[in-house]
Amino acid sequence: MTPPRNAPDPAQEAWRLMFNFLMRSAPQRLAAQQRHGLTPNDSRALFSLDKDGKPIGALARDWGCDPSTATWLVDRLERSGLADRIPSPGDRRVKLVRATEKGTATKNELLAAYHEPPAELASLSAGDLDALVRIFGKLRTEGA
Repeated sequence: MTPPRNAPDPAQEAWRLMFNFLMRSAPQRLAAQQRHGLTPNDSRALFSLDKDGKPIGALARDWGCDPSTATWLVDRLERSGLADRIPSPGDRRVKLVRATEKGTATKNELLAAYHEPPAELASLSAGDLDALVRIFGKLRTEGA
């Protein structure tokens, strides 16, 4: 049997519903960021830093912005004690930006808050939650 002509594509409908749920639950994530004095952009930038460090140019490419904007974001993280600049071992003219111990701890705290399920999700039945886990497990990529 062919679906009606105006029936939404099942993948589009599933994504629309998931996206809308994520958008409705955004205030929960925003509150976690604000408890740490972070904006969404600060949080995104912090999550891309590691203990080894990356040059500003690479961060700008990763973040889809120009180097001056990346520098501004790094300055904000550095003032908060979440990131610092260190000399590159391969080129002393280059500074690397890395997460500090405080930055790593903050990322871990944010992840714990982000992983707290919204009330609507927690109120689903065990069977529905099992189905979601099974379905989203299929969407997982290696290394995630």
